[in-house]
Amino acid sequence: MSTIAVIGAGPIGASITQALARRARVRRVCLIDAAASVAAGKALDISQSGPVERCDTHVSGEGDVLAAVGADVIVLADAHGEGEWEGDRGLALVRRLIAAGAAGPYVFAGPKQTWLMEAAARELSVPGDRLIGTAASALGGAVRGLVALEVNGTGADVSLVVTGRPPAFVIAWSSATIGGSLITDQVGAHRLRAITDQLKGLWPTGPYAIAAATAPIVEGLLTGTRAHLVAATVVDGEWGVRHRAALLPLSLGNGRVMARHTPSLSAQERVEFENAVTRDAPGG
Repeated sequence: MSTIAVIGAGPIGASITQALARRARVRRVCLIDAAASVAAGKALDISQSGPVERCDTHVSGEGDVLAAVGADVIVLADAHGEGEWEGDRGLALVRRLIAAGAAGPYVFAGPKQTWLMEAAARELSVPGDRLIGTAASALGGAVRGLVALEVNGTGADVSLVVTGRPPAFVIAWSSATIGGSLITDQVGAHRLRAITDQLKGLWPTGPYAIAAATAPIVEGLLTGTRAHLVAATVVDGEWGVRHRAALLPLSLGNGRVMARHTPSLSAQERVEFENAVTRDAPGG
């Protein structure tokens, strides 16, 4: 029986728990927070919505983070009243979970957790294929929506990739399409630049957008998926850097990143991508 542990009953953690429960593709979600009564109350509220939304995912609330040790996937979100698990505080949490025997993949759902994901690989030697960041994954949907407005169409017809390293992002306009045609043939360069500029204002993403992007990635880790899902992954040696996060299309399954796919980029986009990934990196 698949179990997902969501650590943190703040807005991000509660939204992810609700999204996973609503989709009903995992059997159990455990919402964990030191404020045990808050975690239990939010879990109960989500459970009571199950009959209305026609799902029967078991949702529980716990107060001890070690309840996450046996989970198939561990999601680090935001603690009630304390904000995201980040920095040294977040690193101490991951260290404690590892010491207790947690062997599942870690999903970093907070916009401020890029450093934490990289530090888990660099300082705790967690394999990069077990570390995934999802906060930036929602940006692709936002950009597709903006493109759709330009052509009076629907975002479902837009195919594009947002890459880079949070918070520096690059849109792969040169390979983006809408209805099978290149976007660059339908939308003027000045409008594409305007959308790129708007992207800066869309970060950080909010709890509901993060939850919508995180749920399918968690499910992909559990059951595998033929779709390439865009998320932050830790690269090791690519582009001349180690233990750095890069937002890339991923193949997921068996509780890990099965493969990383480099999007098709123009020469200028590739330079922007490499600059984003290597910025402030040792030797970068």
